[in-house]
Amino acid sequence: MNYVLLRREDHGDQGTFGRLTVGSLVLFTGELPWRDNRPNLSCLPVGVYNAEWTYSPAFKRWMYLLLGTSPRAGIRAHSANLMGDKLLGYRAQLNGCIALGERLGWIDRQKALLLSAPAVRRFEAHMSYVSFKLEIAHG
Repeated sequence: MNYVLLRREDHGDQGTFGRLTVGSLVLFTGELPWRDNRPNLSCLPVGVYNAEWTYSPAFKRWMYLLLGTSPRAGIRAHSANLMGDKLLGYRAQLNGCIALGERLGWIDRQKALLLSAPAVRRFEAHMSYVSFKLEIAHG
């Protein structure tokens, strides 16, 4: 089974940002800030998760789903640009999932993940749509 490492490097109210590495592929990641694993408000705890290629009725496409995230469910890898703390007035396009991007930057003075959709496509093709283990670690 393939092994993927997500190393979190920057934490704050505007989001949690890091790098995802698998073989020669390196992408940026964006997640919600850490808020005690609260659904729709927090990133996942550090740890190791299995990921499977499954169909998402919500997104109406095949994509990676993380397993073992109980009590939370439906945690996926998909495209998004903004991942700030909604309760503090930042914008977010995530509800606990992990976004991938080609670069980090800014959108309307908020830290952002850029070129996200192309990064997701590159990652999915690189992984050949097969299951993998994802380790989430602090930098």
